[in-house]
Amino acid sequence: MPRRLLPAVLLAVLFMPLLPARGAGPPAGSPAFRLASAELVPGGRFEQRHVFNGFGCSGGNVSPALSWSGAPPGTRSFAISVFDPDAPKGWWHWLIYDIPATSTALLAGAGDPAGGKAPAGSAQAVTDFGTPGFGGPCPPAGDKPHRYVFTLHALTVDRLAAGPGATAAAVDSMLKAHTLETASFTVYYGR
Repeated sequence: MPRRLLPAVLLAVLFMPLLPARGAGPPAGSPAFRLASAELVPGGRFEQRHVFNGFGCSGGNVSPALSWSGAPPGTRSFAISVFDPDAPKGWWHWLIYDIPATSTALLAGAGDPAGGKAPAGSAQAVTDFGTPGFGGPCPPAGDKPHRYVFTLHALTVDRLAAGPGATAAAVDSMLKAHTLETASFTVYYGR
């Protein structure tokens, strides 16, 4: 073997055990963290029952049912956000947090703070609509369809230190410091 190839071969042999096998997925016993909805198709479009009711939109403004699985070890609570990155400066449509670690789903309508469908102990941040709870999509008429990113956060704390009236942007900043892992999907809406 030529001398100039010897160092490269030695490095490859030394580091090969550290490389994952081709096609290897998550380690056994560590299922993939996943967020899903029986009402929404990732990459699909919102139905009218989820669309905001106001600003020229006339929908039902009902938050969709969501479910998740594969939470990472050490998860002590969850948060779910819905954000529109296509609005000028972005737009917070929903942020529910302090969801107990024992939860694996949100019922349809859990985004109505007065509806009693959110998990006990959870809280909802004030969105860019100016109120807490779910605010459905309602982009300006004629805009290209906007993206609405649903993100599930597995958190390292039981409760965030967000007080009453906390905005979604403020709670999102807190999430960044306590997130173990995220799972997300995107849905579209235009009019």
